[in-house]
This record gives sequence, structure tokens and C-alpha cells, in this order.
Amino acid sequence: MIDLTGLITRPAQTWGALRLVPLVRPEPIRDLRLSPIVYGDEPSVVTLPDKSVYIAYIPHAFVASWTGDGAPAAAYGTQFERRPAQAITVRVHRRMARRVDTNRVRFLPLHLALEGYLALHFGGPAIAWAEWTRRAVSRGLSPRVEAAYRGEAIPDLEEALRVFEIHPGQCGLLLYAGDALAAAFVVPHPEDYRVLHPTLIHDLYGELVYHYARLYPARDRPVAIDETRIGSLGHLRDEVARLEREWAEFHDTVMAADLLRSPHHEQVVYRMGRYTLRRFLPSFDRHRENHIGEYITDESGRLAYLKTFRLSESQVRRGRLLTRLAAHDWHLPATAAALGVTVDELARRLDRAGFGHLLRPEILSAYRANPSPSV
Repeated sequence: MIDLTGLITRPAQTWGALRLVPLVRPEPIRDLRLSPIVYGDEPSVVTLPDKSVYIAYIPHAFVASWTGDGAPAAAYGTQFERRPAQAITVRVHRRMARRVDTNRVRFLPLHLALEGYLALHFGGPAIAWAEWTRRAVSRGLSPRVEAAYRGEAIPDLEEALRVFEIHPGQCGLLLYAGDALAAAFVVPHPEDYRVLHPTLIHDLYGELVYHYARLYPARDRPVAIDETRIGSLGHLRDEVARLEREWAEFHDTVMAADLLRSPHHEQVVYRMGRYTLRRFLPSFDRHRENHIGEYITDESGRLAYLKTFRLSESQVRRGRLLTRLAAHDWHLPATAAALGVTVDELARRLDRAGFGHLLRPEILSAYRANPSPSV
């Protein structure tokens, strides 16, 4: 589970449909620092360890710098790269996370997490059941494509980030659209956050976030001061402190509960001295929010870095279908029984989810024409 211990939730600020919740560290992390490398608008190609290729819009990378003895580290600085727009260029990255120097690693924020989601059971059927095409067995899910929105497309986001008040000691932000948690972002040091705060407009956001930002306004939570407790300025300060504590408890136990308390499956990506970079996938539970992301923790589990992406309902369905199929060796009757549906309904679900091309056409047509008995 994601643990925000060491981070304090401060009162939210709203702008249109967006709610921005600042996260403050009373004591910043000094021996791990993050800095950005800004690339631009060219498409990027990443060659993965298994020789497959990942193509995406990658506007920036982060460089993590750390010290081996716990001494304070300094952010490496921002590098801007500008090229004349004479032709379409393509950037080639060798890995999602790559050592660039002693105690310095460059990684592609959010794309670590998205690669993990796109690679979910990417190899396809492990057994050549009669229902699957030869292509499904030999090539798996290649190519696998998912869509996302750039931050510039999210209504009010650019203006909200511009007018957002950065708190002293702020090291993170929880972003809500229509009071639905859209993204979480945490860094080790307040100076890192001030530099990286503008990069949120260049990040990727899910379909649900885009529509919620257009359709659902943020609702203010009513705050009432008990006048019977106020007899002096000291009492007023105590009452304000109480309301701030209540807001933080409400936020952590209700508004962000699905991110903070939902189980997830994680994978170690890179070890950096006493710090570890991991990415995680959700449980694909239809009854809760599902976030993918990456994070860095120290040896005691303290959170140093976090970036998340909220999956849309259709992305959750695809993840759930693939997970259930893999759990049952891609055997359609067994998977259908586990889901509590008929085989023909499972075939229709696969078709609606964009995986219909993996099924042999005559098999898919037969399932559509001849529904099997209910399971």
C-alpha cells in the first residue's frame, strides 16, 4: 500500500472542477534529489530489455541524484533542448530507467508505470487453445495501444497550476477532477517541487480525468467554527487547527482511500543506494479506483517519490480480463466460469475490450450466434 507517512495534508485549493491538495514535509529528504530534463514535443521510441519497442509522447525525464553516505545531495539542474521545427524528429531512449553517471539515474516519469500496464500478459496465450488465432499465439498482444490526454487538454489545469499557492515545505500534490482522484505527485525536497510543479501540465492523464474535469465541479466541504469555543485569539487558533486536522483525516480516510489502501502488485525497477525505484499495478477491482504508478522509498519504507496515473473504466476492464485469462491459462471456459458469465459473453467482452482480433473469426462468430448456457 502507498504510505504517506512523513507528509502532512494541507487544506485544498479549488479551481473550476479541479481540487489541488498540497502535501508538506516537515523534514525534507536531503540525500536524494530530482531534477528534470525537458525534451519537447517530438515522439520518443524506447527499446525495452526484451527487444520490444515502446512509442509514446515523452515530454520530460527525471534525473535522480543521491549520495551514498546520507550527505545532502544537490539537484543536477534543468536542461532545455530546442530544435528548429524543420522536420519531424524522433528521440530514441535505450531504457525507461538508465544510469547516466555515478549516483545518477535518468528515468521517464509515468512511462515506467504505463510500460508495466501495457506489458501486462503481453505474450498472449501460453497454450494454443482452439479459440485463439495463430497470430495471438505467436505475437501475443503486439501491438498494444492505450490512449491518454496531455495536461494541456485538461480544462482549467494550466490555470489552476499557475494560481496554485505553493506552501512552505511543500513536496507533493494530490490532484482531483470533480472530486475524483486524478493523480498523485510527491518529490523528496521542496526545492525539487518548485522546479517540477510546472511539469504537471505536460504529464499524461486518463480519459476519466478529462471528462470529470469537463462535467463535474469541485464541491467545497463546509467548514464551521464553533463560536462557543472562541473566547480569545488563542481559542481561534486552536479551532482553526482542529478544522485542519479534521480536513486532513477526512481526506486521508475518504477521498484518497482507494489509492492509499488498495492492494497492488509491484516490481522493482532500479536500486539506488538505500533507495529503490518501483512501479505498481492495481488489483483491477471494478468497485474502486484503480491507479498505476511508480515510487521511490528508502530502506525503512519512507516515501521519497510518487507519480500515479488513474486508469479509465475501459482500461480497468482490459486489465481485469487479461489478468483473469492469464490466471486460467487463457482457457475461455475456465475464465468464463471464474467471472460468472457464459463463454459467448466472455467472447463479446473480449471483442468490446479490443481483443476480438485474438479470437479466430469463425469461433467468435459462433459464440455470437450460439449462446452457451449460463454458468
